[in-house]
Amino acid sequence: MKTEQKQRLEGLSEKIFLDRYAWKDADPSHAKVGDVVLVLTKDDPKFPTKEVGEVVARNGRTVTVKTRKGELVESNVEKLTLNIEKTPEEMWDRLAGAMASVEKTPELQEEWREKFRYILDDWKLVPGGRIAAGAGASDELTLFNCYVIPSPKDSRGGIMETLSEMTEIMARGGGVGINLSSLRPRRAVVKGVNGSSSGAVSWGGLFSYTTGLIEQGGSRRGALMLMINDWHPDVLDFITVKQTMGQVTNANLSVCVSNAFMKAVKEDLDWELVFPDTTYDDYTEVWDGDLEKWKAAGRKVVHFRTVKARDIWHTIIESAWKSAEPGVVFMEYYNQMSNSWYFNPIICTNPCGEQGLPGWGVCNLSAMNLSKFYDEANHDVAWDELATTTRYSVRFLDNVIDTTPYHFEENEKNQKKERRVGLGTMGLAELMIKLNIRYGSPESLEFLDKLYGFIAKEAYLASAEIAAEKGSFPAFEADKYLQSGFMKVMTEVYPEVGAAVREKGVRNVTIITQAPTGSTGTMVGTSTGIEPYFAFKYYRQSRLGFDEQFVPIAQEWMDAHPGEPLPDYFVTAMDLSAEDHIRVQAAIQRWVDSSISKTANCPADFTVEETKRLYELAFDLGCKGVTIYRDGSRDVQVLQTEKKEDKDAAPKNEATGAEEAATAVKSGPAGETSQTEAKTLNGLNPSLAVSEGTSKQELLDKQYKKRPQVLHGATYKINTPFGMAYITINDLDGVPSEIFLNVGKAGSDVFAMAEALGRVCSLFLRYGDHGHKVELLIKHLKGIGGSGAIGFGPNRVESIADAVAKALETHVQNGPYGDHDPAPVAATLAHHEEHAEHAHAEGGSASHAHAGAVATSRDLCPSCGSASLINIEGCKTCSNCGYSKCS
Repeated sequence: MKTEQKQRLEGLSEKIFLDRYAWKDADPSHAKVGDVVLVLTKDDPKFPTKEVGEVVARNGRTVTVKTRKGELVESNVEKLTLNIEKTPEEMWDRLAGAMASVEKTPELQEEWREKFRYILDDWKLVPGGRIAAGAGASDELTLFNCYVIPSPKDSRGGIMETLSEMTEIMARGGGVGINLSSLRPRRAVVKGVNGSSSGAVSWGGLFSYTTGLIEQGGSRRGALMLMINDWHPDVLDFITVKQTMGQVTNANLSVCVSNAFMKAVKEDLDWELVFPDTTYDDYTEVWDGDLEKWKAAGRKVVHFRTVKARDIWHTIIESAWKSAEPGVVFMEYYNQMSNSWYFNPIICTNPCGEQGLPGWGVCNLSAMNLSKFYDEANHDVAWDELATTTRYSVRFLDNVIDTTPYHFEENEKNQKKERRVGLGTMGLAELMIKLNIRYGSPESLEFLDKLYGFIAKEAYLASAEIAAEKGSFPAFEADKYLQSGFMKVMTEVYPEVGAAVREKGVRNVTIITQAPTGSTGTMVGTSTGIEPYFAFKYYRQSRLGFDEQFVPIAQEWMDAHPGEPLPDYFVTAMDLSAEDHIRVQAAIQRWVDSSISKTANCPADFTVEETKRLYELAFDLGCKGVTIYRDGSRDVQVLQTEKKEDKDAAPKNEATGAEEAATAVKSGPAGETSQTEAKTLNGLNPSLAVSEGTSKQELLDKQYKKRPQVLHGATYKINTPFGMAYITINDLDGVPSEIFLNVGKAGSDVFAMAEALGRVCSLFLRYGDHGHKVELLIKHLKGIGGSGAIGFGPNRVESIADAVAKALETHVQNGPYGDHDPAPVAATLAHHEEHAEHAHAEGGSASHAHAGAVATSRDLCPSCGSASLINIEGCKTCSNCGYSKCS
């Protein structure tokens, strides 16, 4: 079979290839003049910078490297990465030989070496990073990307054992997922030491910290996913843990959500937070985190709290809105769809979320580059070549299982029982642009159903053929296998697959996985995973540096059509609505037996309510999980559309106008504005009429509307989780311009923070001349939630900030002298008192009844952060977590 060696890499592509995937010389002191190397030019622990260059001089252990940019860098040999492989062709030869080596006869080995070399050529198949880096190059590096280890045993020894297992796997290049639900909650009794537990979340911090210490093959950090189940008493602490700096910084977080929980959310039902009774003598040996199995064995559970499912759900949504975490995995639905449902339940996913696995489960990944399967002559997909590549790729991945080293016997035993593989794709967005199909459009959803159904069908037929030759995975039982949710869909649409599985068996329990392929996709110059392009020009922050990137297909079109705008099928992640992202994910999920790494990108002004609708849409459409990213919601993001030094000055939206003006003022000569500054400020606000030489003080006077002696307005009485709030809104020239907040007792933290919020809102309303400031303030304050809420439906008040937004909304609609509903945003106090009495009468917990107890002002608890610090017997005590200032 003919292969064409035509792939050459440059720029960031070459840098990624040499740093992560090319076979390395373990001793960089072998470097000599003329060698191509990577040289460390910025030794930053988090974001170092490396450059590709050629050694032009060496004196002892000191080398001079001329980078691709023409710069001369003097360095020590220890700061070099020296590679044995310099080109992709050398890597493809190594990988094809390594994967074919497990075939039974020399003839089969040669046949499959050629076939594997064919699909690797020109990046038609792009192996997962662990395969590319380790196959045929190291007996120590795992070829599996994804690991899930069993939930830790609930003891110090069990936790340390899990930590050791995690470290060993990460050090050899594997990403690890751990479900923390087996660990007893915070303040639970630990009889053996006559004390109490620090909780599941605190131990998650230990796993996270250790992950940050691990270098994988010298080229990347360890990767960790932490999960917790929706019934665990620490679930709320887990959801919000990243809002406290430094606690969990090196792990992705997701909550495992059940169908029952989602039903409770939709119907506004109570939700029980429980944990097994730890007093059983064999508790530590028997308990493994599976609550249903524990209860099925007739064992008791301890009730910790009753909460509203919607309260947990809202906390998840708000946290995801703030910082893109936690994600959600619909774990019960995942198991219903899983082909291993009858012998190996899924308990967690790998760090990127695309591979759900049982305890000791592993998976190896590779991606077909769909951009290589465009049939230009027919303006269609090259279906025949795609079918061939799919079938060969399944065998390639199946052979990885027999090639990789196993560092834990449990991993080998589990993987050879189920032979789990994950064939995915990259280059989808590029292929769709070539086909003139707009990503996210109704046409695209039909196309995606056809494309990924075709890939799944070919993959399963290939696995059945391999089973006929080599045998099915040992746990295969045809009737049960075909009863999985996924196989029911598959066999309904493609009955030939069901017939092949019954006749020949199937080699692999799962076959399809859609991984992110961030580094490998960038290396080969195409769109990553199933994502649209982030932008057609962007900057990428990684451990290799800060690099400007251009999308070749967009650049080529612009070069061929100078001066013309890109057609509408050139769509980027931020051009799409978040719903479009989810609908694409759902269309592809139908044909993915594992899961998908997909992020719904949202604009910076995406609201909490919109985030809620998005998460619920994902569940309703049959996605197995959902993650959003709201632009700018993290301090550091990998991809961005502006250079770092430009970000402060680049206009974003109306809300930042005052900040931009202030930045412009700071940048000019002392005392006066420059001509450039004057133009900038007049562009932001023409009414300023700033001329060159205007003094800085005059400019500030122009920007800020001074308060007259008398203002008129209205005061709104609104019940909040912190007690009754009195919100005064005063108007200037018919527009709200001043807000006073009175909440809580003088001297309390709540009172101080409420006063600060009022001052900041007033400053925002009186600064500058933007016509939509009030609307912007409402939009950004509305829906902000804290540890509690009060009221129901449209009258629900999440926080003091939310109360301000609702008061402003009422004020704008009715004016200060209009007719007002006496309780426009909150249920009456009597209603809440009645609700609290009812809850106590029914035996509800304190937290359940807490909504009715907020009539009196409460302060913030310094331990749990909730508005539940009250005076009891002369001491400030938290009714939520038990904190006492006196103890």
